[in-house]
Amino acid sequence: MSDTLKSTESIEQTEPYLKQTVDVDPAETQEWLESLEYVIKSKGEDRAKYILSMLEAKARLEGVDLPMKSNTPYINTIATKDQPPYPGNREIERRIKNYVRWNAFAMVVKGNKKNDGIGGHISTFASSATLYEVAFNHVFRGRGETGYDGDQIYFQGHASPGMYSRAFMEGRLSEDNLDNFRLELRDTPGLSSYPHPWLMPSFWEYPTVSMGLGPIMSIYQARFNEYLKDRGLKDTTNQNVWAFLGDGECDEPESLGAITLAGRENLDNLKFVINCNLQRLDGPVRGNGKIMQELEALFRGAGWNVIKVVWGDDWDPLLEQDELGLLVKRMGEVIDGQYQKYVGMGGKYIREHFFGKYPELEEMVKTYSDEKLERMRRGGHDPEKVWAAYKAAMDHKGQPTVILAKTVKGYGLGEAGEGRNVAHNLKKANEAELLAFRSRFSIPLSDEEVVKAPFYKPADNSPEMKYLRERREALGGSVPSRPTEPPLMEVPTWESIKERTLKGCGEKISTTMGIGRLMSDLCRDKKIGKNIVPIVPDESRTFGIEGMFRQVGIYSHVGQLYDPIDSEQISYYKEAQNGQLLEEGISEAGAMSSFNAAGTAYSAHGINMIPMFIYYSMFGFQRVGDLIWAAADMRAKGFLFGGTAGRTALNGEGLQHQDGHSLLNAIAFPTVRAFDPSFHFESNVIIMDGLKKLYQEGETAIYYLMCGTDAFEMPDMPEGCEEGIIKGMYKFRSMEAADSKFRVQLFGSGAIMQCVMKAQEMLAEQFNISSDIWSVTSYTQLRRDAESCERWNMLHPTETPRKSYIETALEGSEGPFIASSDYVKALSEQVSKFVPGDFLALGTDGMGRSETRETLRRHFEVDAESIIIATLYQLSKQGKVEASAVAQAIKDLDYDAEKVNPLYA
Repeated sequence: MSDTLKSTESIEQTEPYLKQTVDVDPAETQEWLESLEYVIKSKGEDRAKYILSMLEAKARLEGVDLPMKSNTPYINTIATKDQPPYPGNREIERRIKNYVRWNAFAMVVKGNKKNDGIGGHISTFASSATLYEVAFNHVFRGRGETGYDGDQIYFQGHASPGMYSRAFMEGRLSEDNLDNFRLELRDTPGLSSYPHPWLMPSFWEYPTVSMGLGPIMSIYQARFNEYLKDRGLKDTTNQNVWAFLGDGECDEPESLGAITLAGRENLDNLKFVINCNLQRLDGPVRGNGKIMQELEALFRGAGWNVIKVVWGDDWDPLLEQDELGLLVKRMGEVIDGQYQKYVGMGGKYIREHFFGKYPELEEMVKTYSDEKLERMRRGGHDPEKVWAAYKAAMDHKGQPTVILAKTVKGYGLGEAGEGRNVAHNLKKANEAELLAFRSRFSIPLSDEEVVKAPFYKPADNSPEMKYLRERREALGGSVPSRPTEPPLMEVPTWESIKERTLKGCGEKISTTMGIGRLMSDLCRDKKIGKNIVPIVPDESRTFGIEGMFRQVGIYSHVGQLYDPIDSEQISYYKEAQNGQLLEEGISEAGAMSSFNAAGTAYSAHGINMIPMFIYYSMFGFQRVGDLIWAAADMRAKGFLFGGTAGRTALNGEGLQHQDGHSLLNAIAFPTVRAFDPSFHFESNVIIMDGLKKLYQEGETAIYYLMCGTDAFEMPDMPEGCEEGIIKGMYKFRSMEAADSKFRVQLFGSGAIMQCVMKAQEMLAEQFNISSDIWSVTSYTQLRRDAESCERWNMLHPTETPRKSYIETALEGSEGPFIASSDYVKALSEQVSKFVPGDFLALGTDGMGRSETRETLRRHFEVDAESIIIATLYQLSKQGKVEASAVAQAIKDLDYDAEKVNPLYA
């Protein structure tokens, strides 16, 4: 065969589409190939890339239809000749890694021996041990002398046993801690199942085991680090963000949903490491395809630098011999399901089914024993290949990098779990498997010791322990770690804004507009202005905060490279590199991820950043509640604003936009303090209280404020109501009716307070009933306080009982009590047992509608007339009003008694 044909055929093996065209002039083809080879050898790869790109561009201009290449061959991106020298002692690191493997294995196995079913996962860390250990020894930067200069690392949740095992080796955790893995309520503190900062506040930084959240949060964390640098708040140049995830996890929409942001923002401080063990919980990730190739195409298309680590050094000699490209071809044509089959079937099967397809390949391995074929490693288990990828990722500029590392799930677990579909859920091991694991990884334990699955750590002065400590010290200390003392700062006081809040503003405004004005004022504040992080998902004009575009600018890493179409307007769309407002586009998940990055800046960067995220309230706890739960877990601080609160407040928008239940959802989030203020002054009191408690006193919480679009003239602020606003309720106003025989208590919140006020007037004027209106700013805060008192009383039966705030506030009040809100009835019903009298809740249970506010409120039975009927009904139940009077009122108020129940409408 001629050199020309050999060269052409070799290329065709890895570029199948070329076979579709007949080479009509092989000599000319060879001339082009030799010219290219000359350029590469004499002028370098960059010159070759430029010439090829120019040729491609010219061909397209001339109408030549070239196929798009989204994939590179199924081999390592970094050629063996380009691998940098390994920076450490391979032998010592191998021993350390094996001890870490063993302790992780023993921790889970022992835990399940003591308490069957407690759980714990072995296989994920078994497959990724090399990925982590190389990084721990040479990549991950600790917090350093300042305590805030390290990398941010999003560890794969199911690999937590490996992180605990290494922390044990470093002396950060004890044997008792490891013995209590997943037993957190023991005398000796146990270890949480996965990364949970709420449970282990000095250890974990970021919760990641809710699949997909780690990747999206890491992207916005990397962007937020650039935000801090561009605004001159902190130099984050040397801080990288690392996210470790699984290939199966990439099926979660959040995992890949924001990768284009990282690409277009050129976040070269971001590194993804995807552990491609080809297997998820029940079976192959892509049994009929190739997940690494799929991911490569996705990330390359999104503007990422992609590094594939497919094969270990055992394969290097064979690839060097592969002049015809048959081995590369075979590697590319085998699908993932078959690769998994090879793991469990032994060398003979591999020889026959992988190499045996082509006689030339079978000839290449004729001197290889079956055992050697079986032991040939995938790239993710080869430290030198992994280090080459890490170094290339850290050196690469202008793009985020993803490392796709091929591994075996359950690596080293033997026949019980290596590469098996059951590997993910493997938690137990018999004596034979323990002995086999011990022998494979050279753990210095006797047969008698092994069956007890003891933890192993070399002597403190051993070469391994000295090396382990020296490497971490050189890199700035142990990771993960998290400081537990938050930085404190002085914030503006309530008194500083009180005077301009006490009186009604003399114009019709909504509570959303009021919050927007306060946010704008706070951005100008000399104490904390630069620390405010306004966040909005493409709805600034809806919420009336478009004035902030010009005031503080919209953050863009590259500034504004165009003249905006609305540049002649006052509130034009102004982007700036030092912009303060994060306008996240149509992505609540992205905006919430930015909130989480800003809300944990105090622990990650030592800076109190104050996120204020305003959004369609329906899209918060319903759509991205998992990210809010993660925020609570990671001890984030800040303010969430439900900018279109209530089921009936948003004119015309309909079912998917009308929120009648986010406050009910928020009950389940322990760190969320949820409020439904009716008036501008209430919002101001709550926000100023939050600033003081979170940033001046160091509490950990998220303040969630509902704010509506219904504009009305704000009333004057009643004197002395501040405490009640914060604790959850206060008496807003009373109305005495002429010749009144009865008195009722009306609870009002948020958007429905206007209906309650109208109902109070009608009760007095038309029905001679006096009433008190209580502005209930937070049913949840009232319930939590009352439940805490009740619990204390139950556990201290011989001591003087405590009385809750709601019981104290309502003491002596004459019922019945009618509660009305723009949320489901269960929200207000949570305080019913603490109310001293008959209680009836009105709410907006059911699906939303596109209608006017007035019609919607009648439909959901929360308008003034509905409140009046509910009041009269409760009085009739007490025998104070005749039932016929209630029926007459229903008729007089033109109320349809046969209308369908809105819950089912």
